[in-house]
Amino acid sequence: MSRSVLSMSMSLDGFIAGPDDGPGNGLGTGGEQLHAWLFGGDQEVRGGAGLPVIRTSTASLPVIREMLATGAVLTGRRTFDAAGGWNGDHHDGVHIEVLTRSTPDDGAVQAPNVRYATDGIQAAMARAKGAAGERDVLVHGATTAQLALRAGVLDEVEIHQVPVLLGAGRSLFGTLASPRPLDLVRVIDAPGVTHLRYRVAG
Repeated sequence: MSRSVLSMSMSLDGFIAGPDDGPGNGLGTGGEQLHAWLFGGDQEVRGGAGLPVIRTSTASLPVIREMLATGAVLTGRRTFDAAGGWNGDHHDGVHIEVLTRSTPDDGAVQAPNVRYATDGIQAAMARAKGAAGERDVLVHGATTAQLALRAGVLDEVEIHQVPVLLGAGRSLFGTLASPRPLDLVRVIDAPGVTHLRYRVAG
């Protein structure tokens, strides 16, 4: 059965981007450190048009392979735009569901596999899971993560914990309305990052 899995690199103080993130400065000031583990290794993996080559460590390789084995992507509009829409292809041409508050303008990334969702997180997740079939849905973005947690449609959380304190920037979880218990299911210690995978407790 398809699971929804949030996958985000995060600083020790909880930020997924430095200050002033946005198009042209996707990871914000100083935020590039959060993705260094994706590009400084000796194991090469091919992604999609937006991230064609990943060079990671041997220890991180299983995490990358899992990410690229997902059958759909659900992301927030801000994350999607900051990443240049991955040029319409996150990996393998899978369906990309973009959660947004408004209908995109003519400048928005358009591709056959990209759908802009204005009908809420539950409907967007249902479509993403339908597109993924038996494979998992890869979830990106702070607001999307918070909405999915509140709605009870996020199954797992994988944090790529990077040993840096950014001090400011975009917080992954913000202020949740109520506690959300998590069960730790896996820890992978790798060069420059610790991969922490949790199951969202019922």
